[in-house]
Amino acid sequence: MAWSAENATKAFLRTLKLGNKAKEPDLTEFVSALAAGSGARLMVEVCTDSAGPTTLALIAAAHQTGGRVACVVRGPDELRSSLEALGPDAGRVDLVVGDASHLLLGEYRGADFVLVDCASSEHERVFRAAQLGAMEACGGVVVGHNAFCESSRPSGDALGGLRVDLLPIGGGLRVSRVPPASKRSQWVVRVDECTGEEHVFRITSPRKKWIEA
Repeated sequence: MAWSAENATKAFLRTLKLGNKAKEPDLTEFVSALAAGSGARLMVEVCTDSAGPTTLALIAAAHQTGGRVACVVRGPDELRSSLEALGPDAGRVDLVVGDASHLLLGEYRGADFVLVDCASSEHERVFRAAQLGAMEACGGVVVGHNAFCESSRPSGDALGGLRVDLLPIGGGLRVSRVPPASKRSQWVVRVDECTGEEHVFRITSPRKKWIEA
């Protein structure tokens, strides 16, 4: 994902034009510039409630990169409120109801930019799923906002030693740049049926043994 300063600047300025729609201009402008500058083509937002200013920020970024935006909400009520909040821009977003972790490891495994609301009690699981999905594809950027809220547990290594930077923007941002996985290894997720805990393992393929004739 090569950085494009031009895309970042244009997305930043486009988000500024949202004006009174943006409740947290510092956050929305940064998210839009980061997504566009990274050249993201598939952007997925995982909402605690409904779509809003950050969704509009990703729409602005998608306008620059030619990408698309998907927004995952919890249920029908959040879906209806998202349609109302986005208004005419709702047609530029794929609004989906479902389990975010499963979607990020399934239909949206190739997402190269994921935005997670850390106010959710499930944010750690979703953040790891986003990292894993990006790693198994071509890499990407995973961002968690509202990182300073009480329900958010700070974590330095969310998955396999990946670096997570905590930035004092808006309500706090966790930013993780995820490289693509090596062809010689893969990540496996196992769920303990008794406790419900998720365990992530990295399996490295053994080196090939060359036999000379």
